[in-house]
Amino acid sequence: MAAQMAVNSAASLWGPFKELWDTVINAIWGRQPEAVHLLDLILKKHKPDFISLFKNPPKSSEQKEKVRKASTDGISVQGHQGTRLLPEQLLSEAFILSDLFNIGELAALELLLAGEHQQPHFPGLTRGLVAVLLYWDGKRCIANSLRSLIQSRRGKTFTLELSAELVSITTRFTDDLMNQGLTRKILTLVSEISVTAEFEKLQKARGLGNEKHRKEISDLIKESRQSLAECLFSWTCQSPLSKDDTLSLIGYLENVTAEADGSLDGVNLALVMALLYCLDVSFLEQGTEDREDLIQALPLLTEKSYVAAIHNRLLDPRPWKLPGLQAVVRLAWALALRALSQLPQGSALVEFTEGDEALADAAITHNAFLFLTEAMLGSEGFGQEEFYTRRIHSLLTDFLALMPMKVKQLRNRAEEDARLVHMSMQMGSEPPAALRRDLEQLMILIGAFYGKDPFNLELALEYWCPSESVHHSSTITGSYLGVTHQRPPHKQVVLSKFVRQMGDLLPSTLYIPYLSMLKGLANGPQCAHYCFSLLKVNGAPHVENIQASGGSPVSWEHFFHSLMLYHESLRRDMPSVDISQYRHPSLRGITQREQDGLVSFLQLTTTIIKWSENARLALCEHPQWTPVVVMLGLLQCSIPPVLKSELLESLSAFGKSPEIASSLWQSLEYTQILQTVRAPGQRQAAGIEVELNEIESRCEEYPLTRSFCHLISTLVESSFPTNLGAGLRPPGFEPYLQFLRDAVFLPFPTRAYRRAEEKWEVAEAVLDVFHKLLKDYEPQPSDFVEEMVELQGELVVANKSPGYSVMFHLLNDSPMFTLCLSLLEEGVKQLDTYAPFPGKKHLERAVQLCLSLLDLTLQKETLFMDLLRESQSSVIVTPLEQLLQGVSAQSKKADHVVNIARYLYHGNSNPEVAFESANILRCIARYPNIQARLVGDFTHDQSVSEKLMAGFVECLDNEDAEELGHEGDDSDPEKRLARIRHETRVHILNLLITSLELKHPNLALYLLGYEVKKPVSTTNLQDPGVLGCPRSCLHAILSLLEKGAHSRSGPVLMREAPQLAELCYQVIYQLCACSDTSGPTMRYLRTSQDFLFSQLQHLPFNIQGHEISALNQMSWLMKTAAIELRLTSLNRQRSHTQRLLHLLLDDQPHGAYTGEGETGAEDETRSVSGFLHFDTVSKVRRKILSVLDSIDFSQEVPDLPQLDFFDRAQIEQVISNCEHSTEHGQTVCNIKLFHRVLVAEVNALQGMAAIGQRPLLLEEVNSILQHVVERNRMRQSLSAKRHTLQSWRNLVETVLTACPQDLIPTEDRQLIIRDLLLDLHDKVLSEDAAADLMPVVAGAVFTLTAHLSQSVRTEQQQRVRTEGITTSGFASITNSALHLILRKLLDFILCTGGGFQRLRAHLYGALLYYLQVAQKPDEPETLETADKSMWERLTAPEDAFTKLQRENLAIIESYGTALMEVVCRDACDGHEIGRMLALAVLDRIVSIDKQCHWLLYMSNSGYLRVLVESLRQEDLALQSLLSPQPPLLKALYIYESKMALLMRVAKNPQGAAELLRCGLVVQLVECEVYDMRPETDSHGVFGQRDPSGFIPNPLDRYRQILLPALRLCQVILTSSTAQHQQAAAQVLQFLIVHSDTIHSILRCQEVTAGSLQELSLLTGIISKAALPGVVVDLGQDVNSGSLIEYEGHISRFQRQCLSLLSRFAGSERMRQIKLAEQTATQGDSADQRELMEVSIQQICANVMEYCQSLLLQSSLESQFSVCLFSPTMAEPASQDGPRADVQMTGVPHSRVPGMGLIIYLLKQTAADFFRFYESHRQSVSKMQGVEHLPPDEVKELCQSLVSLSSGVDKISSSQRYILAKRRLVKIINNRAKLLSLCSYIIETCLFVLWRHLEYYMLHCTPVDTQDSLLSVRPSFRSRRPEDSFGVFPATDVRSSGLSRVSQQDLDQLQNDMDCSFGESLQKKLLDVEGLYCQVRSRYTFIQALVRRIRGLLRNPKS
Repeated sequence: MAAQMAVNSAASLWGPFKELWDTVINAIWGRQPEAVHLLDLILKKHKPDFISLFKNPPKSSEQKEKVRKASTDGISVQGHQGTRLLPEQLLSEAFILSDLFNIGELAALELLLAGEHQQPHFPGLTRGLVAVLLYWDGKRCIANSLRSLIQSRRGKTFTLELSAELVSITTRFTDDLMNQGLTRKILTLVSEISVTAEFEKLQKARGLGNEKHRKEISDLIKESRQSLAECLFSWTCQSPLSKDDTLSLIGYLENVTAEADGSLDGVNLALVMALLYCLDVSFLEQGTEDREDLIQALPLLTEKSYVAAIHNRLLDPRPWKLPGLQAVVRLAWALALRALSQLPQGSALVEFTEGDEALADAAITHNAFLFLTEAMLGSEGFGQEEFYTRRIHSLLTDFLALMPMKVKQLRNRAEEDARLVHMSMQMGSEPPAALRRDLEQLMILIGAFYGKDPFNLELALEYWCPSESVHHSSTITGSYLGVTHQRPPHKQVVLSKFVRQMGDLLPSTLYIPYLSMLKGLANGPQCAHYCFSLLKVNGAPHVENIQASGGSPVSWEHFFHSLMLYHESLRRDMPSVDISQYRHPSLRGITQREQDGLVSFLQLTTTIIKWSENARLALCEHPQWTPVVVMLGLLQCSIPPVLKSELLESLSAFGKSPEIASSLWQSLEYTQILQTVRAPGQRQAAGIEVELNEIESRCEEYPLTRSFCHLISTLVESSFPTNLGAGLRPPGFEPYLQFLRDAVFLPFPTRAYRRAEEKWEVAEAVLDVFHKLLKDYEPQPSDFVEEMVELQGELVVANKSPGYSVMFHLLNDSPMFTLCLSLLEEGVKQLDTYAPFPGKKHLERAVQLCLSLLDLTLQKETLFMDLLRESQSSVIVTPLEQLLQGVSAQSKKADHVVNIARYLYHGNSNPEVAFESANILRCIARYPNIQARLVGDFTHDQSVSEKLMAGFVECLDNEDAEELGHEGDDSDPEKRLARIRHETRVHILNLLITSLELKHPNLALYLLGYEVKKPVSTTNLQDPGVLGCPRSCLHAILSLLEKGAHSRSGPVLMREAPQLAELCYQVIYQLCACSDTSGPTMRYLRTSQDFLFSQLQHLPFNIQGHEISALNQMSWLMKTAAIELRLTSLNRQRSHTQRLLHLLLDDQPHGAYTGEGETGAEDETRSVSGFLHFDTVSKVRRKILSVLDSIDFSQEVPDLPQLDFFDRAQIEQVISNCEHSTEHGQTVCNIKLFHRVLVAEVNALQGMAAIGQRPLLLEEVNSILQHVVERNRMRQSLSAKRHTLQSWRNLVETVLTACPQDLIPTEDRQLIIRDLLLDLHDKVLSEDAAADLMPVVAGAVFTLTAHLSQSVRTEQQQRVRTEGITTSGFASITNSALHLILRKLLDFILCTGGGFQRLRAHLYGALLYYLQVAQKPDEPETLETADKSMWERLTAPEDAFTKLQRENLAIIESYGTALMEVVCRDACDGHEIGRMLALAVLDRIVSIDKQCHWLLYMSNSGYLRVLVESLRQEDLALQSLLSPQPPLLKALYIYESKMALLMRVAKNPQGAAELLRCGLVVQLVECEVYDMRPETDSHGVFGQRDPSGFIPNPLDRYRQILLPALRLCQVILTSSTAQHQQAAAQVLQFLIVHSDTIHSILRCQEVTAGSLQELSLLTGIISKAALPGVVVDLGQDVNSGSLIEYEGHISRFQRQCLSLLSRFAGSERMRQIKLAEQTATQGDSADQRELMEVSIQQICANVMEYCQSLLLQSSLESQFSVCLFSPTMAEPASQDGPRADVQMTGVPHSRVPGMGLIIYLLKQTAADFFRFYESHRQSVSKMQGVEHLPPDEVKELCQSLVSLSSGVDKISSSQRYILAKRRLVKIINNRAKLLSLCSYIIETCLFVLWRHLEYYMLHCTPVDTQDSLLSVRPSFRSRRPEDSFGVFPATDVRSSGLSRVSQQDLDQLQNDMDCSFGESLQKKLLDVEGLYCQVRSRYTFIQALVRRIRGLLRNPKS
């Protein structure tokens, strides 16, 4: 029992019924096949509810007790654990509700809980009031469900074409219900439930809220009753009721009463129609295939007792409460009996069928026809049901066809009565009172019934039998109910005869009824045509029975003849134009009856010409009748306003044809119906204006004014004459507009009205004209120019176009504008009452037109204002959005926009008004300055604010909205409204999107529920109702998208309203992407909604027919997902990130997603199985790949069709002129504008030929338009694809970049990237892939390849760390996969062809990253690698890197010259980035291309020469870079890339030779940029650093230009073996041409990394090029003067180089090193310090190498020819001494550096060597145990590789070790480099020392002995007599300087050398060799030199 006592929180009286109704809708109306099974289940579950229809659960004491204790003991709630305590207040409300509806206490409590839960959907209502709504909503749902179930039955009247299974389920179910007494239950409920009684009960219990609540309750109750009644109606339509049920129904109807106006209400009407269908046999005529079954099922034919019972009951003489109703039922029964008597089965029922005549008589006597007209046709519900119409049609036609004698009797009686009336009129007595008017009533009934045709059935066609003469018009041939007959059926013949015969010899009393019948029967295009023919034939002279000489009175002839006579008589009597005629409109020569006859015939005419264009033209062009002229003539006469009104209505109908309209305008102007020209001296206005002010205002009725508005409205639509009234007044429409505005519109609120609704009818009529004028108005420049026209000899200002005038009034605070706004204010007040009032429909339409006017003004105002500004006119206007900010005269507040927005609150009842309102708000939302004010206005008043929010939400929530195509939907009003509701939602979403792009506060934030008064980011979004949070637009959007998101088929919205879904996703993306709203939104979506996961699992979306929308939806969703992944990764919300990644990347099928801990075993099988093996688990496509699959890369481009008339090129030109950019940035053609241009072109053609060709021309125009529509669609499709691809790329890049690396194992990561790359390439390389998508793909390929490269290299490093390099290939991704990727990448590069260079830049980037994979990582120089012998190294197996590199190259080579051509072309020309990357690709390929194929191609095809020659061309651009504020640095980057490539080429001897042949050095010589070295100026302008630190200062920029050139020279000198001398000579020339710069660099005292680098490179070049031998070689080419100049330069270079030695090797050395360290610490990092250390050692090494080269060159024959250092050993001055000390003043040879310098350098270098060696050894040991290093040390090592200090903390530990290792490799290699330099310096120092000692000790003759000058010189001369320049001039000088060496000097040298070159130094040097040199080579060079020096010192020459 306890379980039963649990409370259902969805309320058992509401929730289940709502669910039932949804299921019924889905199964029956939504035709969803999966819903059929659900329906079956749910019907079984709810069967008791249907059986006990509307019965409430009873009260019980037990329940009462349980509820009473709920506040103390708690109560259990279904679906929740434990019990819940409820507040006392709630329980007392539950008891009130229980008493109110007499329901069980628990049920009442459930309703209240559900009310509490649903409260956010009903702002402003308490839970109790919501509970009342839910109670009745439950009832409504069950009644509607029952009705739909019954409608789905198969039967005799209609079918819904549902599946047989569904029909059998519902038929079985409803049959059961019927057998259990459904009819009686329904009849009881219908009579028991009444709105008044229920309201009384609710009133007592305070169960009624505001007006809206009352309206909703009464609507629910009415709908419940109506649905119940329609259940019976639907049943009887399909199958008859049983005898008892039929009698019950008759019993109910006996007591039915009418409404106050005499009509039946909807419920009773439905039940009457149900009974009429019970008595219906007419369906048997149709002869359908199941006729026999239907006859068997019809109790009328099978059960005699049934017929007897009903017959007796209907013959019962007791009158019903409505005798008319009794008469109608009897008539129906009489017709049923007559029909039965004609069937073979009817013979058994003779006793009854004979009574049909009597019954029919009784029915007619009791005014059956009158009742049908007044009570049934007059009922509001009659026009809303097609099958009511069909049944009454069959009733009428059966009466006329089955009872012709009865009809004849009626006619005879009518003629008799007419005679009586005529006689009494003759005698002047009163006509007899008791005259029957049955035939008249029948005619009026037929006219009224067929006059309305809401379903466009045109049933009246059955009354028109096409006569033989009209047989050729095939469209109208007697097709009866869709079945074509050779002859019309009998019934149609009879009916047509009835129409014709009734008009013959027509009695005057029936004249008007007969015309009104014809008017009804002419309602419809075909009917009108027949009626026109009838009237035409009637008037023809050959017709028999001609009544008078004028033919039949019912004929065109007669009618127009009468009109003309009337007009003529009036004109004869017409006095002069004076006002008196308007005062006394006496009826001249015409009786009231004649006037009524004229009115009727005018109405008939209007109907016919409204429907039939042929009739319109035929009548208008008839030469005798000239109807338009006569009618206009009559309008000028003094006749009653009613008649004038009808005349104007007829003219309006004529005006529908443009041909007639244009002449009608002129006639209207001519007749001065509205006086537009005042006669001179005329006192007062005349015409219609007087009628309005004098007559209509007095009568308080305005038919004439309304008809005039209608006429103008029609004419404005058909044709618009610009020259109206020319010659008599300024031409144009202005007087008419002025009348409508000033005389009709502005005074309309203040006039008196007899009928209240007429006020709104007038407003609607006049606003309709304004609306049409403004809608067709396009602002033109001519509107803003004052044009003059000549009028009777003088110039007057011409009138502007009417659209301009309306626009001008709406852009000013004019009375018209103010009235529009006050009308809107009054409208919203009226609607807020929710009460019906007269003219409500017209008020709503007037409001809609007002809003539409404002909307049109907003759309056109931008162009209007622009043209106004350009015209420099003095006219002043104010933008409408500013006018709307004005203060209202009524409320004294600025609430115009609020009033407009309040219409959204009525979106359910007035969708059109809400649509216009949303549109206006969307237009206003574009203006940021207005947004903030609007937010203030909207939130100023709490209650208004809630209402506005509720209005927006209600429009978004609306369930009746439907997204449909625009083709022909408007025919069905329901579909039209559904579309309008959908458009309203679209406007609201667009409003949100527009507003979100503007600054805070804006409307979107308010509507979406964010804080507008505090910072947005402080918002805390909640579910509606939580913490008082109202339901906002965000909740509405989410619930739209959530619907169906948890089902298999995905969100319902994306299929049913794809465009809406797209906008919803866009709003959510914008909220997530904006920094302010992102936090709150993401939190809410993640925690409360799990939104992204539930949506993403349905990717990819596939919506047939809406592919563009589906792509855009996916696009916004993926962008949002990318943001979510980034945020969750940043915030370390691993589980969220992981869940999404699993969803996107997994290739395992999974129902539920495993948590982190459960993936182990599965992952292992995945990684083990690898790429080529098949998994045991079946694979599914990764979601990220299937999204890519859903983007179709192909795009069909529509071809322009074959054109016969238009010129193709011109058409293309016009199309491009009509193109504009949409809001989404797509370029599309404006179809309307384009159409206008083409039609204007067609209209401009003159001549007969053009007129004949017009149809063909228009056909061609259509085909061109069709083409443009397709072209637009193609552009939108491409744009959507690009957008989606871009979003997909964002998502992929976020997954790979932003998500924690460890969430995707390396192996999976590589496989995923492989799949993505291969799929992308496959799609883009397919033949029909659209070129527009290539750039995005190329970008994606670039990033994917970069990630692949990074991932593979990271894995390599980790593997090296764990197990040492293996040769098994590249880890997880096999070589074959890599090769495949490379092939596809190269295919892609080739398929881009000549264009697309920017696109190829991405691909080159990708290729570089790819080639990086095969690059060996830096290996540490451990100094042990040389242990292996050369043979071992040569025969070692090929490692993975080399293998991959070799295979890569083979693939690249296989593409041959095609690829080479593309890359080389891109490297030489085009976009800068493309060139740089192409150069980099060439560089990379040339470096691995050992066969030099690429190099050969470049040189053979001339690309290399082009590159070399371009250096000179770029000289100017490079010079411009050295200005203090440089332009773009592009030129510099390209230069660097180019130099890098040239350097790569130069490293190959063949390449170097080729470069020399191309004149590379010559080009460098000619570049002037190298001479433009900026001054070093650390404080002035040049020192200014770019604040961002990105642009280097001028000096650094200069170095970036110079250093590559120096390096290139160095490489050429090193690698050109064959032409070494030629290279050296050219480089020397380079040095000499730029010598100023070179000297200034050599002299520069600055110690920075840059300056040291310059020096190290320069000294390196000088040491190889500035040699005597080079000059000797030059000697053959140049004259002696130049040679001397060259020698001078060389000697300067030599001097400066040696002075560098004293700077970096002498006592200055320590100072320089200190300086270097200081600069480095100020500067960037340890890197700089290391670089400077290397540079200093390099400079010393280079200078020593130079010395060595000089010594070697000079001693080719004579051994001891040159000395560079003096034999002094004095130590250089103290280390810290001032700069002057360096001069070594005590030494006589002060200009020449002494040998002490070398010794000093030797000592220093030896010391450095051991320092570096120790550092190297430590670093190697650290690297081998990097995992065991303390964390602080690891962090310190990483620091230099990570830019931000905080960056290290965020890196994972494994990543840190990789970085630390990388840093250690760098340190080790740096130290190894320093060691090799030190060892080289030591070797060269020893060599130079040995040579000098040898000279001084063995060969030098001291000065005291003889003049050494003579002893030295001849030795040179003897060596080369032919060469007078054998020695450097420097050496000459030097030797002359050294010639004063005395014996004392030599002795001193000996002693000093003994001291300096002692044991300790020697031991050190030998240690160096032991530690380093022997490892590097087999020679013991140091040892030998040390031995020799020692020998020289021991045994000097004796």
